[in-house]
Amino acid sequence: MEPAIKYRLIKKEKHTGARLGEIITPHGTFKTPMFMPVGTQASVKTMAPEDLKEMGAGIILSNTYHLWLRPGEDIVEKAGGLHKFMNWDRGVLTDSGGFQVFSLAKLRDISEDGVAFRSHLSGEKLFLSPEKAIQVENALGADIMMSFDECPPFFESYDYVKKSVERTSRWAERGLIAHQNPATQGLFGIVQGAGFEDLRKQSARDLVGMDFPGYSIGGLSVGESKGEMNRVLDFTTPMLPEEKPRYLMGVGSPDALIDGVIRGIDMFDCVLPTGLQETGQR
Repeated sequence: MEPAIKYRLIKKEKHTGARLGEIITPHGTFKTPMFMPVGTQASVKTMAPEDLKEMGAGIILSNTYHLWLRPGEDIVEKAGGLHKFMNWDRGVLTDSGGFQVFSLAKLRDISEDGVAFRSHLSGEKLFLSPEKAIQVENALGADIMMSFDECPPFFESYDYVKKSVERTSRWAERGLIAHQNPATQGLFGIVQGAGFEDLRKQSARDLVGMDFPGYSIGGLSVGESKGEMNRVLDFTTPMLPEEKPRYLMGVGSPDALIDGVIRGIDMFDCVLPTGLQETGQR
């Protein structure tokens, strides 16, 4: 079976890890490195799809957690999936909702099965497992889906991060098994490990062994310094396959984009541009 997502490396910059490429999706082929605008609830704030096309956007990110809670993945699916729901005929990527569970939800209880928590909207008890996250993402119909993972704090203890990384690898494998639409939706693995080189290596080795069509680097831009982030990228990015796309999650300040591209990153996303626009900052 042909993978839903492919990557073509066009050229590497000989002095750094920077590379020019293309990511091929069911809804078009787009140049990398690229920045993906964030449309958390299937809409990039204050911008119409036509505006996004005019500025050259190729892929929009939407949030599984928020869409699961409201309006519900069943409504989006009945509308024809995210592309028709938001009137967007280019690429769409959905995160797994894991980061939002750990950053927004109250009273989290992490187990091997998944995470029990309370909705930040209603306070009701909810449970998100790798299988449930993939089920929701399959229903949403994005071109690229993220594995369900735990995003541990950057400065958490080594023992905690090690256990978290091992659990995230097991969750990634469960998500692959649960994935129903590999011919039309590509599922990416997420490398975690905080600032620990050996744990990042362990995470990358686990995930590369599962042969995902693309790989994300998570757990950065969560309070650590730019220097610390770049240090992690220096040793993590080379661990990922050259023939597949590399995505640095949640990073989008201009200097961080340059730092990431120099280190071989192909894809970025961040709420920073729409957040600054919304508040009138420059």
